[in-house]
Amino acid sequence: MITPPLATTDITALVADATAAPSLHNAQPWRFRYRHDSGVLCLHADLERALPRTDPDNRGLYLGCGAALLNLRVAAAAAGRDPVVRLLPDPADPALLAELDLGGPARPDEALAALQPAIRRRHSSRHPYLEEEIPGALKDRLREAARAEGAELLFPGPWHVALVLELVGDAEGREAVDPGVRGETARWARTEPTGGAEASDGIPAEAFGPRSRRTAAPVRDFAAGRAVPGRGWAAFERNPQIALLGTAHDRPADWLCAGQALERVLLRATTDGLVASLTSQPLEWDELRWAVRDPGSAMAHVQMAIRLGYGPEGHPSPRRPVADVLDVV
Repeated sequence: MITPPLATTDITALVADATAAPSLHNAQPWRFRYRHDSGVLCLHADLERALPRTDPDNRGLYLGCGAALLNLRVAAAAAGRDPVVRLLPDPADPALLAELDLGGPARPDEALAALQPAIRRRHSSRHPYLEEEIPGALKDRLREAARAEGAELLFPGPWHVALVLELVGDAEGREAVDPGVRGETARWARTEPTGGAEASDGIPAEAFGPRSRRTAAPVRDFAAGRAVPGRGWAAFERNPQIALLGTAHDRPADWLCAGQALERVLLRATTDGLVASLTSQPLEWDELRWAVRDPGSAMAHVQMAIRLGYGPEGHPSPRRPVADVLDVV
């Protein structure tokens, strides 16, 4: 049985869920096009929202778009659809990242559909977390979520976590002396009140979280040395729980798969009562990225470091209106 084509209102709802995905500096580097005649929804990279100094290879851009793709799949499953997904379908158009055929038989993935309520609840939390260990069974579910999307999730031991935190500090030091990287951070991370004009992208000051009283903080400081009115100080957890998400290869298709795995892990974590933030700073420097990997593991390429735990929910970051990112033809 072939399902009827989706109405424009249905496509708008799917894309609204897609745009709730995380992206580097909340740049939201995506565009969507729905073709009524074929029932295909296309995901395009919005290269005008790339970060050439922070993300010169566009790896982070692909990760963000992959996360948006996973949200699309979750929302489609919750709507009773089972889209056929084609990654990088046109070699002549590298900005076309994926096509989702929404017109086939309805065999929704119930495991994906169950994650849909977490899409709007998931926010990066840059606050201190409790010193409470994540249960082994929950870690197993997070590993399964990553594996379902063709990636691996590793919870490194204490010595490796300490190394990752050292590399975070190294990366922040490099950013501090690189005016191009600092400029991109200042463009997307806003330290001043909006003055009534609601932003639709970037990181608002309310989402920065407090400054750390310790030197090795497990969160990114988007203030980058700039004053933030009213921002306080806090002691972050002494033993942060860090997970490394990785893939066997390091090509654009792998980045899209990693982005889907990242979002599936984050939605699973949200569903299970965890909060999270992304610790990507060392992965943005080629000289440091290789060192994040655990030499004793089979993970070839680390795509993201995720801080997980129990703590307060994060402040929502703004989102672009669907009308700005969706074309229906």
